[in-house]
Amino acid sequence: MGNCQPTIVPYEDFDVVADIKAIRKACKGLGTDEQAIIDILAYRSSAQRQQIKQAYYDKYDDVKRLNFFSTLYYLVHERDLEADIEGDTSGDVRNLLMALLQGNRDETYEVDEELAEQDATALFEAGEERFGTDESTFSYVLAMRNYLQLQATFKIYEQLSGTEILDTIENETSGTLKKCYKALVRVAKNPQLYFARRLHDAMKGAGTDEDTLIRIIVTRSEYDLETVKDMYLEKYDVSLKDALKDECSGDFKRLLLAICH
Repeated sequence: MGNCQPTIVPYEDFDVVADIKAIRKACKGLGTDEQAIIDILAYRSSAQRQQIKQAYYDKYDDVKRLNFFSTLYYLVHERDLEADIEGDTSGDVRNLLMALLQGNRDETYEVDEELAEQDATALFEAGEERFGTDESTFSYVLAMRNYLQLQATFKIYEQLSGTEILDTIENETSGTLKKCYKALVRVAKNPQLYFARRLHDAMKGAGTDEDTLIRIIVTRSEYDLETVKDMYLEKYDVSLKDALKDECSGDFKRLLLAICH
């Protein structure tokens, strides 16, 4: 995964003051100039967007409009993402989704073998070694560790327990939480293939799963979206951008295409 390529890199002529003024202008008056917002947010790195967010908050006290992930969700659904998660989920599922939404996962490529052994033991004790399952341990590890770290943890876990981690999740959890855990394990094992398949599934058949497109394209843009695009073309013999052009429209399509470059 060390050779993965992003589609978004830091903007060379970044000017945080100019950006917040342009966004403020786009948000004021009758209607919103979505293209102006797209032209800024789709071409700034996460660190630059965080600077914009803080500067905008300091000057205008209107920070909610500047969360990139949530802004795209709002453009599509005209609803607040965090409010929807809070209102439509509960318990361990809500805790896991909110943890993922905060974006605090370690995104490095470093592997700590001692930590992998500790996590593997914690997962074993939280699942197979106890009556019932300590979901908070599974949620923490799966939401916070980088993918190479998780691969090391899964390998040790399977040596320790004699059970494949997906089989443990199948046996120890249920419902929506089980689906979330299994998805997180699969993406950790082969993320680019997983994301290419999920993007394809989101656009096939009747209708388009816009939430999936938002989640994958936005969150992978600074890590491996260029590589995901290559894998998508290799697997489905059509470019991701052409697929998006056929399935999406309006501001939503323009923003996704801008992020894909």
